[in-house]
Formats: sequence, structure tokens, C-alpha cells
Amino acid sequence: MTTQNTSKRPELLAPAGSLEAFFAAVEAGADAVYAGLKAFSARAKAKNFSLRDIERMTGYLHAEGRRLYITLNTLVKEAELPELVDTLAALEEIGVDALILQDLAVWRLAKTHFPGLELHASTQMTIHNAAGVRMLERMGFTRAVLARELTLEQIRTIRRQTRLELEHFVHGALCFSFSGQCFFSSYLGGQSGNRGRCTQPCRRRYRHKGKEGYFFSPNDLSAIDLLPQLEQAGICSLKIEGRMKSAEYVHNVVRAYRMVLDTTGKRRQQALAEARELLRDSFGRTPTRGFLAGDNPADIASRHRHGATGRWLGEITAARPDAIAFTTRDPLQIGDRVRVQPASDQPGRAFTVRRLRIGRRQVQNVPAGSQVWLATPFAGFRKGDAVFKVSSRQAFSLSEAACRRRLEQVRAKAAPLKLHIRMPDNGSLAVRATVGPVELERTWQVESSVATENPLSPAILDRIFRATGNAPFALAGLSCSKLPPVVIPPSRLKAIRREFYAELEQAFGRQRQRLAQVHRRQAIDDLLPERDADRPDRGPVRITLVIGHSRDLHVLGQDHVDRVVLPLRESQVQDVLSGGRWARRKESLVWDLPFILFDRDRARIEELIERLLTHGFVNFRLHNLGHIELFADRPQARLFGSYRLFILNSEAARAWRELGLAEGMYAVEDDRDNLARLAGKKTGLACDLTVYARIPLLTSRIPLPTLQKQGSLTSDRGDRFSVQQQDGLTVLSSQTDFSLTGHLDELARLGCRNWTADLSHIGPFSPRGKEVLNALRRPRELPGTSAFNYEFGME
Repeated sequence: MTTQNTSKRPELLAPAGSLEAFFAAVEAGADAVYAGLKAFSARAKAKNFSLRDIERMTGYLHAEGRRLYITLNTLVKEAELPELVDTLAALEEIGVDALILQDLAVWRLAKTHFPGLELHASTQMTIHNAAGVRMLERMGFTRAVLARELTLEQIRTIRRQTRLELEHFVHGALCFSFSGQCFFSSYLGGQSGNRGRCTQPCRRRYRHKGKEGYFFSPNDLSAIDLLPQLEQAGICSLKIEGRMKSAEYVHNVVRAYRMVLDTTGKRRQQALAEARELLRDSFGRTPTRGFLAGDNPADIASRHRHGATGRWLGEITAARPDAIAFTTRDPLQIGDRVRVQPASDQPGRAFTVRRLRIGRRQVQNVPAGSQVWLATPFAGFRKGDAVFKVSSRQAFSLSEAACRRRLEQVRAKAAPLKLHIRMPDNGSLAVRATVGPVELERTWQVESSVATENPLSPAILDRIFRATGNAPFALAGLSCSKLPPVVIPPSRLKAIRREFYAELEQAFGRQRQRLAQVHRRQAIDDLLPERDADRPDRGPVRITLVIGHSRDLHVLGQDHVDRVVLPLRESQVQDVLSGGRWARRKESLVWDLPFILFDRDRARIEELIERLLTHGFVNFRLHNLGHIELFADRPQARLFGSYRLFILNSEAARAWRELGLAEGMYAVEDDRDNLARLAGKKTGLACDLTVYARIPLLTSRIPLPTLQKQGSLTSDRGDRFSVQQQDGLTVLSSQTDFSLTGHLDELARLGCRNWTADLSHIGPFSPRGKEVLNALRRPRELPGTSAFNYEFGME
């Protein structure tokens, strides 16, 4: 494997969602490329690649001393585990440089059964503090892709506390939500962002108090002028976002960053100016440094800016069924590609410019500021619709067919080969080879003669045996025992080489396949069997309530409420410890850690944890991998996972159990079919299921200064949402609560008998809270609620 970056400069890591983008990244100077398969990719709408493509791409990059990382960064359903095993076995055999993952099922299977795979933690794991990075280090990861919400100072703090490689995005689209913590697309239609199918509802227009805006559509990250600071902060890999972007975009952006990285001293400012001009032609959104510049970036989002990508050219001033008119603010020419974005905020339509007209005159190009008529292949555009240029005729021009032909010429990846040659006597030659786990030794009879000059030597043998032809290995070293002063005809040595390498190639291929089959079979055998349908798990129903304030703790007095989850805050801890009445119910109280915990807040939270443990409160609910590390020296603590510690399959449940959870929680966006498969598996980890909650569709560090701390918004479709800004976070929730109370009997039959109802937004003693509690006692559907993906499925 070649994942370790031995260069003093940071690695420049480029995206590839298509073959054209792959070659564009390579030609522009990327040190490494990341790409996805057609399955298990967080960019499922990209073209992506087959395993055969990946094998060729790996060989192509390795021949140039570059690296390929594969993104298996989606959540995996239970029925998909066998396919995941097959994929991991194939990628290990191919020898890709690393996997980028989110689901801990991938981590557990790779760690246990596929040791040849190096692991990188995706930004969708929301790693945002030193505790999370140290946890990854303990788990055997070699790299963390940090959350995009970190400042340079926060990155430096993390760097000082770990030896793990740190990767950070430097360019491309930003999500409003912390990556991996967005349920917006999933909630609106079952297209889960955690499954690579985000429909980007954050880019749409919303109304607040009569004002319309793109409240949740951030500008694009561009850290081209912060590269020295990122390097000094300890970032070893500079990542460009864009697996959905064109080859032209990838080529321009990689060229720009390569230019700046390779330039030092007085020429750097000139390189920066040239790079910015290249980025100007990359057709992204307005640039921002994001949180790299500080805690409160003023330019990260603006409700006045449309969320669409491309360079805004103008608004349509006149429209016909076959043409539109507008004043273009940029030059335009035949062959450029444009998109018309309706003012109604419906999806835009893109097309290539075929005819341009100024007045009645047909032209090939127009300068900026021209009033132009543009022929369109679509009807229905209207006055006021926006026109964007999304690519130029000067695009990276290698076609997909040409890319595929180039890829087909790539040899298989060459494995390092070591040879030892000796002559037991003057009439025989013995060759021993070691390549990977394969060792082979053969002896040939040879005719030799006493040398008068140029006797057989290691240099001669090295020159002969270095020619490996099309065999999948390359000579990495040759040693010899003491050779007699003889001459062997070169033709005989070449014949021996051909015969030996042919046999070695067969043995090497058989061994690789055998090893892959062994690893695959062990992993398949390790998957949990289906539950015996005639012997479903039974037992009493257990009900847990999540509340927002200690004043509601007396809900524990109701006989059907078994546990309560309470926010871990100074005020709540003080109320509970000073009251004394909860001393006999300590086992029924679970303390809820803050979802986001930056390093500067760690000491305060640890002090609260220590106080609670001292008083015998041992139950804590976690929301992030970094929370586990807080309890490394506190073995008395009992750890519970929230739905943010995703369990969509039995391997993930086993992984969380191995990491120290006493109980877990099924993913809140799961559906009936997957829950039916999952709930029957004996994972060893008891799991709760959220049956009532107000789902946080977006959880963000991005402030919304145009909204109050609590406000409401409405979409064009009439959907209503609530926004809450508190403790440095912005949370968008649907005003329609999630409820499975009408399915509780069915869930109990499936084996889901531990139910959690989150009443923190309404309180257990409000009219609605009481209604929910009654529905938990006597299951019934609650009006005005949504079953999320349970009934209609999650893709």
C-alpha cells in the first residue's frame, strides 16, 4: 500500500465522479484521487465506477506514484451486508490505498477480516475534536477527515494531541448541516443523504415573516490563500469536494491548487492571482473561507444568494417557446453550457448553447454586457428566471470513450518481487522468488563455460530478470550467493526467466484469489444468522422519555415510564444533586451529553461527569464517537448510544458494543423492512427505537442572523419548519412531529420492545405530551404526525 504521504508538502486530493474527471484530476496534478463505487457511495448520483474500473485506476495511479481512495461512506442496510463483504474482499485484492467510511459496519468487517485495507474516517463521522481523533487512532484508522466546522486554531489543538493523519476540505460545496447529521432530504421523501441520495432541500427557497430567502444554502469553500496556515496547523491532505462536478471543474480547481502549492517565495502572490482566475472559471458559488477564518464567518451564507452553482449571467427579460433574451454579465459563446433556474425555485434545466443572436444577427460569441437572444431546446421559461453559465467550451475535452480506451491499456498493479539466485554447481541455476505471501524456488540445468571476461554477476542477472513483461510484479531486489566465474548464454537466462515468471504469475494469482476467498468466507460466516421466526424475542416493553428540564423528572413516578434522559447541563446537574429525592432512582436517570463538544468545552463537561459519577449517577447517552473517549478512565460509567450513533445493520450494532456501549439505538430514519431484518439479529447490544420526536433535520454551526433565536419558515410546497438557535448551534426541525405510536404493536412483534419518546420540545405534562404518554400505554396513531420512512421506505 502507498497511502502514507512521505512528501513534505500536503497531499492534494481530488474528486472523481466520472472517468473524465479522474483523468482531469491526474493531468492537473493531483497527488491522490478519491472515487466511489456504484454502491455504498455518498454521491450515488455521480457516474461512479465498477470494480474493474477501480482495478485499472489503481494500477494507473500506482504506476505514477499516486494514490486511490475509495469512498464507502454510506450507511448500509442489513440485507446489503453480504454485498458489502464481497466489495471489501474485491478492494483488498485490488490493493486500493484506503477506504473512506462512515458506517462502523465497514470498520468492523475490514478490521476483523480484511487487514489489507487501510481506513480513513469520513467527514460524515462528524469528527470535530481531539477525543474523536484519538478514538479513531485506537480503532486502527490511519486518517481522519475532519468536520468542516473547525477553525484553524481548533485544528491546531487537535494536531497537538494525536499522531493520526488529518485531512480537511479546502474547496467546494459546503453542507449547512454537520456532515452525516442531516435528515432533511430523508424526511421529505425517503432520499437519505446518509445513503448518498440527498435531494438538496437546503438549496431551496423558504419564507420567513413574509421574506423569502435561501437561508440554508451556504457559499462554496475556497481556502486557496490559507494553504500555508493549513499546512502549519498539521493538515496532511488538502481535499477538493466535487464528485458530482464536471471534468472541467476538477481540472481547473486542481490546477489552481497545484500551482499555489508548488510556488514559494516572492512568486506566490502571482501564483495566487493566477489561481484565483482559474477558480473564477470553475463555475461554483460565491467563495468563502468558511470556519477556517474564525468562529463567526460573516460570508458563509446569505439568504439573498441563490443556491444554484454556476456563474450568474442575468435574468430573462423576454421569453419565447424557443428562445430567451437577457443581458449577459459574462462573455458567452457557442458551445458554452447554461442552466435556466426558474424564479419559482423549481429544478433548473441545462443545455448547450447552439445559436446566439444580437438583434437579428447570428453570432459565434458575445462580450459581457450584451443584450442577447439565446435559442433553447425547452419551452416554459419565463421573464425573471435566472440564467447561469455552468461550463465553457474550453472544457477538459477528453471524452469518456477516450478515457476508457486509455484505462484499458493499464497493466495490473505490480507487486514487489524479491529474487535470490545461486549456482549449486557449474551446471545448475536455482532461483527463489518472494512476492507477497508467495514463495517459489526452481532449479534449471544450464551449460556454462569458464569466463575469460564479463563473468556471471548480480548486475547481469539483475538486468536479465528486471524485465517482467506483463507479469503483475516488479523486481524490487535481487541478491546472489557467491557465483562461480562462468558464462551462461543470455538466451538461456531469458528462457529461464520467461518460464519462471509464468509459473510465478500463476502461483501468485492463485494465492491472491485464495486469500480473498478465505477472507470473504470468514466474513460471510461471521455475519449473524436470521432469527428463528418461530421463537421471536419476548419480554416486557421498556419506555424511556427524553425531557428538557429537571422540573419534569417526576414523570418517573408514572408506572409505565422506566427511564428519563436529561440534558447534561450545569443547571440540571445542580438541580438533581441538590434535590436529593432522586437518590433512589439513579439507575433510571440517563444524562444526555451535548451533541457537539469542541475541545474548549471538554473540561467543563468532564467536571460535570465526574461530579455525577461521585454521586452514583452512572448512565450517560452519547451522540458522537469522541464522547466514548471521555469515559476511558471511568469504567463505572454505563454508556448509551443515541440515534446519531447510527445502527442500520447488525455489524454496526456489534461494533458499538465492542467499543463500549451498554445499549444502542436504531437509526431514526430506518424503515419497516430493514427494522424487521435487524431487530431479529442477536447482536449482544440491546437497542432502543425512537417512537416519538421532533426530528432535527439540520444541525449546524452556521448562524442565521436574519432569524430570531426561535422562528418558523415555510417552503414553496407549504411545509412548515421551526428554527432554534441555542448554544452556538442552529437546528431546523419539521413542525410535524415524528411518531410510530400507531405501529407499536407491530414493532413489539418484530422484537423492538425498547421505546424512546423525545418530549423535550413539548414537555411530558403538556396536553400534547400527555397525549403521547397515553398512546404509549394504549397504542394508537396520533393525528398531525409523520411516520418518517417507516411505511414508505428509505433509499
